[in-house]
Parts: sequence; structure tokens; C-alpha cells
Amino acid sequence: MVNELTSEIVKKYCLNAGANVVGIATSKDFSLAPNGFKPTDVLSECLSVIVLGATFSPEVLDDIAKYTASRNAMLTALTNMAKNVAKQIKTDGYKTHVISAAGGKWVIGEGRKEQMGYISLKHAAELAGLGVIGKNYLLTNPQYGNLVWFSAVLTDAELTPDEKVQTNMCANCNKCVKACPVGALDNPSAFGRKECSKFFTIEDKQFKIKCFSCRTICPHCLGINP
Repeated sequence: MVNELTSEIVKKYCLNAGANVVGIATSKDFSLAPNGFKPTDVLSECLSVIVLGATFSPEVLDDIAKYTASRNAMLTALTNMAKNVAKQIKTDGYKTHVISAAGGKWVIGEGRKEQMGYISLKHAAELAGLGVIGKNYLLTNPQYGNLVWFSAVLTDAELTPDEKVQTNMCANCNKCVKACPVGALDNPSAFGRKECSKFFTIEDKQFKIKCFSCRTICPHCLGINP
């Protein structure tokens, strides 16, 4: 039996699961994504992409260990939120597929093999109206800045998508580009992944990021307008 499912109902599921922000995009919005990384490459019947976002405290940016612990905890929590929402949508009679919070594109360590996820969560968040991808290649939300991580649920339910954010939140700001110690942001058309990955390590079986200047220097990080 298939129950009526609306965007409002789905968003209530997400907020009740613990998400701070929720956005919805259609699978057609991903037409520019590389082959193999479109929602329909993961769930062939996908019509809608539900993106869940949760915030974290700027206080963890003062310490690598705190940031790492917060990141790992948030990724687990967000993935569980998405699983919870997917379970409810399945109960309503629709197909789902969870994209874990670690399921976006990422790179591990200098000299290590590049790892690719299912879809890019920050691009999904942008398409779902949750913010814009700035010069630091992080998704910047109008309310929470770049202090947000994401997970997603793909479904064959046809939901009403959210409008995309049209504001250029970076405006004439160039602080993150100047602050990057390896110049990974110098080319506005291509993120310097190899340079940035010099600050990625695996220690005690944990993925650690030892530099996040692009977060801390951003005026939106603390909700301050540039």
C-alpha cells in the first residue's frame, strides 16, 4: 500500500530525526553530474533527492582532535538520520537509497588512492536550496555558514523541490583563497585536491583533517556578514 507523501511530510520526518535543515531536489537537477554519480546511477527509479543537514559548533575548529571527533560523530549521526527517514518513507510504500554522510566525493592522504562516493553531497545540498558552494568549495548555508555536514535519501517518490539559493554569498571576498597554505583554491575552476590532501591523514584508523583554514577564515562561519 502506497501512502500519499508530500515534501512537507518528508521534511517533518527529517526534522524529527534530528536534522537542522532539509532540502529537496529532483533527480533531473543532476544532469550535469559526471556519469556514475547521478542519483539514477544509484537508484534507477529515483525522482527526488532529500538532503539532510546538521550543524556543528565552531568551537571544535580550535583543535584538530576536537574537530576530528566532532566530524566522525556527526557523520555517524547524519547517516543514522538518513536511515531513519528512509525507513519511514519505505513504510509509506516507496523505494529509497541512503547516501551516508561519508558518501560524497573525497580524497584520502597524500599518495593514497582517490576515493569517490556515490553523489556529491555538497552539490546535492546546493541543488536542494540549502546554500551555495563558495570559493572554498564548501557548501555555505545562509543561516549556519559552512558549519554543516550532510547526508541524503534517494527515493522514487515525486516530491516538490525547493528553490535554489540565488545569492552570491562570497561576493568580493577572497579570504579563504589567501588563507589556504598550499594554494588549493587559487584556480576558481578546479579545486586543488592533491594540494589539500597533504593535510589529510589516517591515524589510529581515523581520518583526520589537520587544516581547516577555509572554514575558520570564512566570515559566514560564525554567521557574520563579510
